[in-house]
Amino acid sequence: MSGPPPNTQSPGRQKAAGKQAGAFSRAARLLKHADFERVYEKGQRHFARHMTVFFLPRESSQARIGFTVGRVLGGAVERNRIKRRLREAVRLQWGRLGSAVDIVVNPKKSVLQAKFAEVEQELGRAFEVIDGKLRNPGGPSATRKRV
Repeated sequence: MSGPPPNTQSPGRQKAAGKQAGAFSRAARLLKHADFERVYEKGQRHFARHMTVFFLPRESSQARIGFTVGRVLGGAVERNRIKRRLREAVRLQWGRLGSAVDIVVNPKKSVLQAKFAEVEQELGRAFEVIDGKLRNPGGPSATRKRV
């Protein structure tokens, strides 16, 4: 016998070995420092209770998202928890975003005490506002661009 067939690993090992279900592809994430800086410098902002969301329209057809969770928000355990909660909220609300846009979510310390449903609702509302501003850039709710 030459051993077990290739896909007979336990489900947990298959998940760890491959991509997680519902995980964001590399194309859907902001990864480069220059991309984050471009969104900060040239983009617009949406302020919410537990986060500030920066966004900048892009030419491509797919939206991308990134998170900035600095040390001021706590130790590594707290920062990783914030990122996990935000990623899940984005996964659940991703359908509300219809525009090609780069988004950077900058959470506030209060996000640690917020209920997940509140964070999810806030992020969904932010996506709706961003989509509205991008579809109607000269409208009354459009924010001024940073100079």
